[in-house]
Amino acid sequence: MARRPQVRRHTLSDRVVHWGVALSIFLLIFSGIGQMPMYKRYKVADLPGMAWSADYGTTLRLHYIGAAILIGVAAYHILFNLRTGRLGLLPRRGDLKESVQIIAAMLTGRPEPPSGKFLAEQRLAYAFIAGTTLLLILTGLVKVIKNLPGVTLPYVLLKWNTALHNIGTGLIILGIAAHLAAFLLRPNRPLVKSIFTGTVDAEYARHRHPLWNPPPAE
Repeated sequence: MARRPQVRRHTLSDRVVHWGVALSIFLLIFSGIGQMPMYKRYKVADLPGMAWSADYGTTLRLHYIGAAILIGVAAYHILFNLRTGRLGLLPRRGDLKESVQIIAAMLTGRPEPPSGKFLAEQRLAYAFIAGTTLLLILTGLVKVIKNLPGVTLPYVLLKWNTALHNIGTGLIILGIAAHLAAFLLRPNRPLVKSIFTGTVDAEYARHRHPLWNPPPAE
């Protein structure tokens, strides 16, 4: 069977950023929960090969590794997009209203409003994940600074910083859950392949993103 025509949706840079963020956030969530300590309490550390998960030093090092990856990838993403002017994922006026229309159309089978490369809800989801990630980075840096020798920060600052870091953690988990749940809707499923291969079906792009003029896949 002949392969259906494909168009380029994600560059290699896009995919490296996506999977770098995914890996780092997974490490941060897993190691952060391990420092509570939850894995010893709920017998996760008793599973074969998981004894290390109850060691505070190990989970702390994993947390720092995840944070370093996340900060590096985020800095690269921001600088690269500013330099190249690739700002298509930034939210626009009317995105909330258009998102409601698109979701309603997916649930009822009605035609969606015409979109460019990114749907309105994709731009809003990007803003949510990016804002929450920035919150985690900033509050995480404060947590690191307070542990430096000779550094003493006000108790009120540390209290609010911890609260915001925990809130950010909860929000990022909800955001990831919503991101994955979006692919339960049939119209979104063709996009799963694209984050691995960088390409998407040309007919899908023409039908769902009529305002986008994508380059053909090489």
